[in-house]
Amino acid sequence: MTSYIFQKIAKAGQKSGIDSSIRQRDARTWFRETAASVKRVDRVKLLNDPDSDNRMSTLDKESIGSMFCFFYDPKLKKSLPFYDTFPLIFMIGPKGNNGFLGINLHYLPPVLRAKLMNALYETINNKKFDDTTKLRLSYELLSKASRFRYFEPCLKHYLFEHVRSKFLKIEPKFWDAALMLPMESFAKADSEHVWNISRSKVL
Repeated sequence: MTSYIFQKIAKAGQKSGIDSSIRQRDARTWFRETAASVKRVDRVKLLNDPDSDNRMSTLDKESIGSMFCFFYDPKLKKSLPFYDTFPLIFMIGPKGNNGFLGINLHYLPPVLRAKLMNALYETINNKKFDDTTKLRLSYELLSKASRFRYFEPCLKHYLFEHVRSKFLKIEPKFWDAALMLPMESFAKADSEHVWNISRSKVL
């Protein structure tokens, strides 16, 4: 089952004649614009939705290229200038014995977020947009191609022992909706400040 916010968006799409399982350009645009119009997302409800069977207790190599959200409390939060307590990531791979690398899309403003997502779609393994669909991601791939340069402010190292919830796996057909939902939760700075710093790194 799909979490409540994505069920709501899917139903709105059906009424508008948009099929969430098809990713033509107009469908991508519709999902992004619809999600961007949402004023607030209840993060706790999203993660604890009893109707969702996409919650996972951990990530492994099979998770590479999939999208997840979760609550997080950084180990070095006292020294960080800011951080996102509710990351939305594409997993790149394991990091060390107790962590993983992820592209946290929240660190980009919506326009650049969309540009990065468009580039990432070039690495997709199939166009089924079902449980078999993933991005083919690696740090080497992302760092060598200029079209992926927007990922740099988003690359984060997460420690499993500092994850504060289960992982919610976002179904591929809802990647574009999740991309634009107002789910970021920055501590020690507001979104605009974070996004301005990210812009300065990639533009």
